[in-house]
Amino acid sequence: MTSLPNRTRTALLVIDMQTDVIANAFDRDRVVANIQTLVDEARSSDVPVLWVQHSDEQLVKGSEGWQYVPELERRESEPLIHKTYGDSFEETELGDLLSDLGVGHLVVTGAQTEACIRSTLHGGLVRGYDVTLVSDAHTTEDMRQWGFPVTPEESIAYTNMYWSWAAAPGRAGTVTPAADIDFSETAGKVP
Repeated sequence: MTSLPNRTRTALLVIDMQTDVIANAFDRDRVVANIQTLVDEARSSDVPVLWVQHSDEQLVKGSEGWQYVPELERRESEPLIHKTYGDSFEETELGDLLSDLGVGHLVVTGAQTEACIRSTLHGGLVRGYDVTLVSDAHTTEDMRQWGFPVTPEESIAYTNMYWSWAAAPGRAGTVTPAADIDFSETAGKVP
């Protein structure tokens, strides 16, 4: 039900699943496994997989920690979006790529929940996309030492809860567990 005309396809976004970003992430291995399953399913259903990779002063482009985790391998044919802001759309080619692919529905996975995931969810919704957050395919680290008030598990649960209420004219945010994502039903249309 996207508000973008002629955008009937769905795409999977894999955001910032980089070595240093998720080195201390909550439930890291399960989240990586869920994302890998979704990547495999998207590929077999001809759903575009787009990889987003962050860099900044602490996460230096080209460094070992900047690399995607070895369990998740991007195919050369799959777009790689380099970003320097939390929102994967800001000053990147993501919007143009999605337009070229006819995508109106985003399935979002990755890290970190309270930063790049939330920013991209909102960025997609305000730009006219329907945006599904995969409830068990995003993660974060424990940031209480920097004043964050909750545990990673609580932050993930809160994000899942509030995104399930997200809506704007002609589009919606939804939350779905990885096991319930069915790309075969959405390869050619927005669910």
